[in-house]
Amino acid sequence: MIKTDILIIGAGPVGLFAVFEAGLLKMKCHLIDILPKPGGQCIELYPKKPIYDIPAYPEILAGDLIENLLKQNSQFKPGFTLGEKAEKLLKNDDGSFTVVTNKGTLHRAPIVVIAGGLGGFQPRKPSFVGIDKFEDKGVLYFIREPQIFKNKNVIIAGGGDSALDWTIELSKIAKNITLIHRRNEFRGANDSVEKVQLLKDQNKINLITPAEVISLNGNDKLNSVVVKKDNENIEIKADYFIPLFGLTPKLGSISEWGLEIEKNSILVNNSLDYQTNIPGVFAIGDINTYPGKLNLILCGFHEAALMCQAAFKIINPEKKFILKYTTVSGVEGFDGSIKKAEGSVVKSIK
Repeated sequence: MIKTDILIIGAGPVGLFAVFEAGLLKMKCHLIDILPKPGGQCIELYPKKPIYDIPAYPEILAGDLIENLLKQNSQFKPGFTLGEKAEKLLKNDDGSFTVVTNKGTLHRAPIVVIAGGLGGFQPRKPSFVGIDKFEDKGVLYFIREPQIFKNKNVIIAGGGDSALDWTIELSKIAKNITLIHRRNEFRGANDSVEKVQLLKDQNKINLITPAEVISLNGNDKLNSVVVKKDNENIEIKADYFIPLFGLTPKLGSISEWGLEIEKNSILVNNSLDYQTNIPGVFAIGDINTYPGKLNLILCGFHEAALMCQAAFKIINPEKKFILKYTTVSGVEGFDGSIKKAEGSVVKSIK
């Protein structure tokens, strides 16, 4: 039995930042994640993808963000159960919770925080017959290591942010890169659309719209794709075909825990502390929903901070909550070490 103050389901960026916020309040955290290492989608799907909306970082790779978060919370010595999926949530007689994984590992805590990003996920695949034959033989649904596309012929299909962003990034190293979308309009950020249009004008990429890929050719590996545009079929040489049509999120076992669900997301009370309809169970990050919700990492960081304040009050009902400003009061780890600046300012909240 693993015992902790806060049990976090999901070791993505929001879950990892929650460890730091909890540590400031002397609360111990343990994280469960089905992936074999911390980082969530940032590590599993796009570790080399630049992220532009993290405060103080004009640009940071997703993998580097995770490395920094792990470094930031390492002083608080979080525990990890990796490669296992949280399956059962049980309420104990003393008000605490027991979470059981698919491998039977038991975890007990007074607070459970669901920070599972989009939950379980799978790529939305094109509907044409025969694509399965080329999976991992030229067809990829995720980009983990961009360098494999160096000096290659790459075709990307999609109209959202991922398709636009990867077209921009891979244009720097690919021999030829073609972006195909079934509409003339894109769903991504205006800045990205403008960059793609500029690359097209500079003849650095091929842009084919409105069009769609209808079939693939090759023997042991992908050799070309067939694109339909204006009722005409065009064959284009390709080493890689990357359809980026988004992910289909699934809550999995979490949907059976008695939580209030709205459009495949967990409904929380954002006017207070991001607690669910089950007292003591919180949901933060992309997995939750509430009026005005924005699926941004920085919004998840904010939710993690407020969640930890509420968790402290539940775990320590008799203690007065003290908000410390780390810039002046320092950060103390569980080992007693402290990094302290000159001066000391604290603010008491009743």
